Amino acid sequence: MRPYLVSLGAGILVGVVYALLKVRSPAPPVVALVGLLGILIGEQLVPVAKRLLGPPPVTTAASPSQPSAEPSAPPPPAKSEPGEPQ
Repeated sequence: MRPYLVSLGAGILVGVVYALLKVRSPAPPVVALVGLLGILIGEQLVPVAKRLLGPPPVTTAASPSQPSAEPSAPPPPAKSEPGEPQ
């Protein structure tokens, strides 16, 4: 039931805005399409704003049971003592 009430409230709000802008309802096709484009843009702005204004994501270091994402470097060559063959 809640989505229906929210939809009705949004429709009433849009109707008031249309009346203030003196746009007849139903709107001409171009005005209606621009309005739909605005709705789509508005839907996309909310998640982007939350991501930009919210706290940074938490990252964790790899534990010994999890392999690291970076390949490990080979160990350095062992130093030989003088007199030992290399």
